[in-house]
This record gives sequence, C-alpha cells and structure tokens, in this order.
Amino acid sequence: MAARQHDDQARLRRDAGAITALGVTGVQARVVTGDGRSLTATSGVADLTSRRPVPRNGYFRIASVTKTFVATVILRLAADGGLSLDDTVERWLPGVVSGNGNDGRAITIRQLLQHTGGIHDDYPDFTSARAFHRHRYDAYTPEQIVARAMRHRPDFRPGKKWSYSNTGYVLLGMIIERVTGHPWHQEVRDRIVRPLGLRHTFWPGTSPELPQPHARTYQSFKPGEQPVDVTEQVGSGTNGEAGLVSTTADLNRFFRALLGGRLLPPAQLARMKQTIPVGKEFEPFMPGARDGLGLFARPLSCGGAYWGHEGGDSGWISAAAVTADGRRSVTVSLSGVFADSTDDVLRVERAMSKLIDDALCPPPTPGRGRR
Repeated sequence: MAARQHDDQARLRRDAGAITALGVTGVQARVVTGDGRSLTATSGVADLTSRRPVPRNGYFRIASVTKTFVATVILRLAADGGLSLDDTVERWLPGVVSGNGNDGRAITIRQLLQHTGGIHDDYPDFTSARAFHRHRYDAYTPEQIVARAMRHRPDFRPGKKWSYSNTGYVLLGMIIERVTGHPWHQEVRDRIVRPLGLRHTFWPGTSPELPQPHARTYQSFKPGEQPVDVTEQVGSGTNGEAGLVSTTADLNRFFRALLGGRLLPPAQLARMKQTIPVGKEFEPFMPGARDGLGLFARPLSCGGAYWGHEGGDSGWISAAAVTADGRRSVTVSLSGVFADSTDDVLRVERAMSKLIDDALCPPPTPGRGRR
C-alpha cells in the first residue's frame, strides 16, 4: 500500500510539473483514491513577485465548473416536481428570450442544460490590459447578459446542433430563482454546499477578492505582452454560468457525492448522464468528449469513462473529474495560464488531461494488468 501511494504521489507531482514546464505559473492538484486517501501536489509559484509556493489548499474561481452545481439544482427541482426538463424557457421566463428570431417557446430546459438551445453568446470579456483595468470591477445582471444575446439571431434551431452556451446557464439561474423565489447561489448553498459540508465553497457576489490562501493569476492580452495580474476582479461570470469560489478538496467531495448518488435520485442522475457528442470546435480540446446535463464524459486510457467539468476565466483553468462509481476523483487548478495561440491552449489542455487520466487510472498491481 505504501509503495502504491508513493507511485501515485510521484506521478501526480510529475504531471503537475509538466504543466508548469509549459509556462503556466502555478498548479495545485488533489486526488482522492478509491480507498479515500488524499494526495496533493503543487508546482510553480503562487506569486511572480514573491515566488512563494503554490498553496495546497488554495481558493480559486472555479468558473464554468459552477455549471455542474446549477445543473444539479435544476435536476433536484425536477425530482421534486417543481419543474420539468421539457418545460420551455417561455414557461418560466415569459418574454425574456425573444426578438431577432429568438423564441423561448421553442427552447426547453433540457436544451439549455445540454447546450443545444442555439442562443448566441455575446459575453462581456476583457480584450486588452487597458480594458481590464478600466472594467474589472464592472458587474452584470442576468438580464443584461441575456439582453446582449438577444441582439443576435440564434446560431441554430433549438435541438439541431451543439454549441457551448454561457447564456443558457444564465437563463437556468434565472429559472431557479423564478421557481424557488431564491437566487441560484442560495439554492446551491442550501441543497449542495451545506448538506455536504463544503466549508470553502461560496458565491462571492461582486467582491473582487479571494480569501487566503490563494495563488495569484496572470494573463497576457497580446502575444509577447507583459503578464497582467488579473487576480482581483469581479468578472463577468457571476450569474450561474460561473461565479463560485472553491478548493480542490471541496470539488472532489462534490463530484464524488454527485456520481456516488448522494445528491440526486437514480432517475435524475441517469438523465444527467445521457450524453450527446460535443461540437467540432470542442473536439480538439476534449477528444472523445460527450455532453450530458451539466457533466461531460471523457474516455479513460484504462477503459470506461470519467465524468466532470472544466472552467476557465482570466488566467485560470480548473477541472474536476471522477470515475463513474464516484470513488476516485481529481481536481486541478491552474493559475497564470499564458496562451498566445490555439496551439498553446491545446498543449496545456493535453498536459492537464494527462494528469487527470493518470490520476484516475492508477498503475496496475504487480502481476496484474489494468482492468
């Protein structure tokens, strides 16, 4: 057992180092093994000025990993009879999705969950260091985000294609509030965070700061440009498409509980795991991926698949993954991701995917092959 743990730890440390070798400032990763052991590894630095080490239990913005929490709440509401996945957007948000060919009567909650609603994303983003410093404390309401999308025609007819949609999850957050009378993040807190004891997971609202400890994160807005410290910002994603802050330990606990059947009845978990192929634009970054309802399935080199979600926002990339039985999980947070080209992003994604695969496919016991 001690030898196995040493091998797992060494591989995790090696894979984290391979990511920082690509120019990423810092990495923290945590694995929970099938027998409940927790292994951690860090690489790089938490701060380019002080060069202090990356904390093993640091807070970070989980960005789109938030979507799995939102999807879980929606499926809990479906289990309780509060809504149906076949309800239209118009049923809960009359008149909100309309104009320029957009029609909330033709889009279902299921399609929002699975990125097949066709709504065009027109998402606020920082395009330069100057824009970041001018607008990093700006906050957007869900209504403002949806209104931006409604300026455009749909990308396709609902249900006919797949295209990743942040605006779709903003609408899901609005539907949660309409159904329950509470903001989406309060329902996440009451239905997931508190029952699971996720003491380091929360919605920061419009606060631009992260609690200690945390790594700082950096972004280059143009190739060759000096990195900008983008740690302190409100960010555009606070409305259900993103917004939560967490830690590697809390995310491992959440995904293990979800896939272990502790958060959803069997019927709703089964619906969450009904997948379709991702779009061609995502395939290079997530080879073999299939999209469920707030969860992605990815193939494992040792056979079968894992479930999880990734998130990225202003220098951060995070990913959480768990085996199908909910027993073995890994969460990794990258800070200071400098990506001057698509090839740069692909290299980082591949290195992170290798860390995840190695974490979830432990080496075979001597004398026995992998299952």
